[in-house]
Amino acid sequence: MIILQASDVARRFSGVTFFEHISMQVGDKARIGLVGRNGAGKSTLLKMLIGETQPDEGEVSMKKGIKLAYLAQNSGLDSDLSVYNEMLTAFDAVIKLEAQMREMEAQIASADDYESESYQKLLANYDQAQHDFEQMNGYAYDATIRGVLHGFGFDESFYDRKVSTLSGGQRTRLAIAKQLLETPDLLILDEPTNHLDMETLAWLEQYLQNYQGALLIVSHDRYFLDRVVNEIYDMHSGVLDHYTGNYSQFMHEKEVKILSEQKAYDKQQGEIAKLEDFVAKNIVRASTTKRARSRRKQLERMQKIEPPKNETGVAHITFSAKEESGNEVLRVNDLTLGYDPLTVLADPVNIEVDKQHAVALVGPNGVGKSTLIKTILKQIPIISGDIKLGANVKVGYYDQEQQTLDEKKTVLATIWDEHPLLPEKDIRSILGSFMFSGEAVDKKVSALSGGERARLLLTKLSMESANFLILDEPTNHLDIDSREVLETALNEYNGTIFFVSHDRYFINEVASEIVELTPTGTNFFDGDYDYYLEKRVDPAEIAAQANASEPVDVTNEQKSKTEMADRKQRQRELRKAQRELTAVEDKIAELESQKESLSTQLNDPDLATDVAKLTELSNEAQGIDDNLAELEERWTDLSMAVEELEV
Repeated sequence: MIILQASDVARRFSGVTFFEHISMQVGDKARIGLVGRNGAGKSTLLKMLIGETQPDEGEVSMKKGIKLAYLAQNSGLDSDLSVYNEMLTAFDAVIKLEAQMREMEAQIASADDYESESYQKLLANYDQAQHDFEQMNGYAYDATIRGVLHGFGFDESFYDRKVSTLSGGQRTRLAIAKQLLETPDLLILDEPTNHLDMETLAWLEQYLQNYQGALLIVSHDRYFLDRVVNEIYDMHSGVLDHYTGNYSQFMHEKEVKILSEQKAYDKQQGEIAKLEDFVAKNIVRASTTKRARSRRKQLERMQKIEPPKNETGVAHITFSAKEESGNEVLRVNDLTLGYDPLTVLADPVNIEVDKQHAVALVGPNGVGKSTLIKTILKQIPIISGDIKLGANVKVGYYDQEQQTLDEKKTVLATIWDEHPLLPEKDIRSILGSFMFSGEAVDKKVSALSGGERARLLLTKLSMESANFLILDEPTNHLDIDSREVLETALNEYNGTIFFVSHDRYFINEVASEIVELTPTGTNFFDGDYDYYLEKRVDPAEIAAQANASEPVDVTNEQKSKTEMADRKQRQRELRKAQRELTAVEDKIAELESQKESLSTQLNDPDLATDVAKLTELSNEAQGIDDNLAELEERWTDLSMAVEELEV
């Protein structure tokens, strides 16, 4: 069933057509990704779909009574309520119905004429209310709120904090959480993956895969699109093309489509050239005039094929190292990561980066990935441990905070001041390859968009000819086309790369190895992001692997180093297992408390005749028993792992 439809809509600004003849259909279970480069018109179209603006031509229609929710890019929740109470407002109707049920229960308990018509009507109304309450997830809305908040990284320590006291990124995550709790028929999300770490992204992907309503998502996160959507609308060159499948399937089909269109266009252009050449040579000859006129009429009647509409103007990014470094590019040994001994983020950190390798650093938000980069660059002092750059290493740094740009300078001056011996025409040519041309080179940095700043930083980086690139979130602010160009440039680069990114698709394309940063140190994975996901194991498995390993015949010095490394690894895994064991024990205590409360209710004499309520409480108690059984089994496994690691 179609729940929303745009038919031949158009948008014009000051008489200039931005797009026209745009059509889209959204089904009741749709999973749609809307893609296109920055400025293509995606947000403009979304505002038409939700009724915020009206199209200049065409119409937008939607199913009567549809419940629609739209979350604009980087929209944070604005509220003076606590985190939990703000989430509760998503269930206002449920809470109101619950209050009505309590009133009806009181009326039922105080009634004395069980045969009266009013009493029978009261019972019927109560039965209907119970049914509606159950359909509205009334018996589990608290668990639903807690589950969604946990998925977005908000534990109970956040529940009583006011929303207004949180950071912008946290308020954005809460805005998405509330939209999910409201369960609209159509949920429209504009760049929902901003401010989300990888674990939260994985949780959100799973949640949206099971979402009962329709989804329309604008995103530059290709990995996210691959896992959530099964339709793609591609907005480019003022048109909107529709494809079936996820992002990777769309890219394949789009390439085939463009090649086919180009082939048909080239073939017709060849035919036109031949016909025009024949007409030009034969129109004045008496013997061939009729045939020439026939060919001219054929040309006039021919339905011309338009060239493929494939946007140009993509940045041309290249990186090249002038000099080679030594084989050992970076060594981080037993580093205590943090700003001071009282604010340690991770310990111990050990990293090896070798020549012409591309190493991705991953980990949850707040674990210290950017802090580690700043420590390597000596912007933050070392607490303890050792960092060494190899022989002849020249570092090029991309700063995600873009603080290396001077707000007062123009685009041209930003580059020319660092390379004053280059002619202006050469500087302009280089800037042109990064999509800065004409008057754009005279814009102040302060007036640039996030995407323009990113391209300017990449321009600077490409001209440094460094042999070791350290990149902190290089894909932030870049649209998909620019990300793909950057991927190609990095894959063709003849130097070494160490980078931080939340873009899992980008990591898969660029990384040869993964280093996972955790509070208890680092873990190494010799592969891309998918390999990293596949090889991540829990503490018990790591402990088993550690116990199973056998020493090899090595020298005393090598043996000493191996034993020390093994001891540190066991210490890291012991701390991990102890933390998880504590979390499991806390959860068991929480469930046992809930079970005790349910037991008290089940033994309440006032409920002795309320079969429905007793059944509900009994089912809830059974669910808690099942959860406790699983947790107790997990507790046993973790306890054994801790004991083995402590030996």
